[in-house]
Amino acid sequence: MSPLLRNILAVIVGLISGNVINMALIQLGYLVFPIEGLDPNDMEALAAVMPTLDAQYFIFPFLAHAVGTLSGAIIAAIIATGNGMKPALVIGGLFLVGGILVSFMIPAPTWFITMDIALAYIPMAWIGGKIGGLKKSE
Repeated sequence: MSPLLRNILAVIVGLISGNVINMALIQLGYLVFPIEGLDPNDMEALAAVMPTLDAQYFIFPFLAHAVGTLSGAIIAAIIATGNGMKPALVIGGLFLVGGILVSFMIPAPTWFITMDIALAYIPMAWIGGKIGGLKKSE
């Protein structure tokens, strides 16, 4: 398989696996910290209630974004040719774009959006690229 094709495949597999982990953690968050009377699949209702929630309700969304990005980046780095940092950072960039878009669709407190954008995407992708590179050299 050509290196370019392998790196594209690495990004696709990393995105899919990272999103599966992201959604699993979001769903777990709804179980651990349920919001009374809210259907978590109703985006309009979720957007309306988000600004009123305590900090505990933002633990799982942050973990979902950070761990989803980290795991997707690790997987992409392991599959990719070379050291895998570029595909890992592509994962981080794509998750960052998604995080920014979601922050417009579902308003959250400014402190959460700032922390999420600053810490959950590019730093986690970089760490994932490093971990994936180490796994390949073992």
